[in-house]
Amino acid sequence: MTGLAVGLVAGLIVSLFRLAIEHGLDLVKMGYAAMHHQPWLIVPWLLGMIILGILVGLLVKTSPQISGSGIPQVEGQLAGEFDEPWWPTLWKKFVGGIAAIGSGLMLGREGPSIQLGAAVGQGYATLRGHQGTNRRVAIASGAAAGLSAAFNAPIASTLFVLEEIYHNFSPLVWLTSLTSAVVANFVSLAFFGQTPVLHIPYSSGLPLRDYGHLIVLGIILGLLGRLYQTVLLRLPSWYAKLRLPRYLDGIVALLLTVPVGWWWTASLGGGNSVILDLARIHPGIWVLIGLFVVRFVFSMVAYGSGLPGGIFLPILTLGAVIGAIYGRAMVMMGLLPSIYVVNLVIFAMAGYFAGIGKAPFTAILLITEMVGSLQHLMPLAVVCLVAYITVDVCGGAPIYESLLGRMLSPTEERAAGFTDRIEVPVFDGSFLVGHQVREFRWPTNALLIGVHRGERQIIPHGDTILRAGDTLIVETQHDNRAFIRERIAGMAEQISVRGED
Repeated sequence: MTGLAVGLVAGLIVSLFRLAIEHGLDLVKMGYAAMHHQPWLIVPWLLGMIILGILVGLLVKTSPQISGSGIPQVEGQLAGEFDEPWWPTLWKKFVGGIAAIGSGLMLGREGPSIQLGAAVGQGYATLRGHQGTNRRVAIASGAAAGLSAAFNAPIASTLFVLEEIYHNFSPLVWLTSLTSAVVANFVSLAFFGQTPVLHIPYSSGLPLRDYGHLIVLGIILGLLGRLYQTVLLRLPSWYAKLRLPRYLDGIVALLLTVPVGWWWTASLGGGNSVILDLARIHPGIWVLIGLFVVRFVFSMVAYGSGLPGGIFLPILTLGAVIGAIYGRAMVMMGLLPSIYVVNLVIFAMAGYFAGIGKAPFTAILLITEMVGSLQHLMPLAVVCLVAYITVDVCGGAPIYESLLGRMLSPTEERAAGFTDRIEVPVFDGSFLVGHQVREFRWPTNALLIGVHRGERQIIPHGDTILRAGDTLIVETQHDNRAFIRERIAGMAEQISVRGED
């Protein structure tokens, strides 16, 4: 019932959100076209950007949780790091996201869509009086529904929530999330039709003899992905040097984007049309390099301003451009037939996201669903794994976890609010494996009340021996969830060394 209700409402809201953004971008492009015929229109246009920046900035000032993507906020909410009121988040993110993304800023709709869906799930749980696990399941299912409606990718959306946001593969969570994502996808298809969001035609699959290019491309994507992470995390300190009130930083982003709209209108927005044009128009390598620089710089400018908008689609767009640049370079050197450039565009989208987000499974499934073809699974896996390993070797962490870490103060133990439960998986190699429950000093204010083992739930006692693959069910105060999860997860994930706490 939760999945059906949340998926239906979230699908409708996110579809309207997506539709409004598309119409907004169309109006913006018409505005720039009109300015080329009547240049004096640039004056009221600039004034309008300033007013828009102030209005959206005031929304962010009164509800800071709507700033940026929204994915770190949802992740933190599910982890118990903080909570946020669902109704202000819902309507302010909806209005602010349409204004910011629809104005032409190089921001994505997917992060706000996830937060909108999560707010719907939270609202449903509040109205039904759900708390604890049922509340978190509703929020997670709403997040999956939001991404599904944004990209028409229900399977990848479910996996993204499990892999990147909720960090739990409980049957209750994934079944409810999948139901919600499928329902939301059905609603979205009624609005936008059944053509995949990034339907890119191609001539044939990449031959095995050319798989060496996937290794090289994956390394390039990993290195540029690490650069992306580094720059993105430094943006707040750079914006702080402007000495403007934080909520007015959006004015800077809006004004700086105006010259881009004047000279290169087609490059504006999240990037969906840019990706499709790469496969259709086949621009030259210097145009592609210029497009990468513009998209990289101004997506950073937009996201760093704190306006509502995500990095999901901009990451995919940059990946597609990198793939096109690499493909064109190989064609110019006679190392690759030109018909396979489109294939590299598809592979690079997944690889760039897999490296930056450290979510390779989601990247593979997402591009498969968005492109509408299962023939790319093997090369997608190769590129994603190489990019992931490259970022890992360079010291990169999952970008959304890093962004969440920047939002939080140091973790402290709290003890207030209603009781709640958390689930912590025990990984193979953990020092918990093979030892009795009594052998470890568990955190205070926490009680181990169950152990999921396959389809069974064991009531633990001191002599219970823990095994790899177990999921620990721990009860604690709701406001203390994040602290307890961090302590127990550290015990469950630590390998090779046996100890306490």
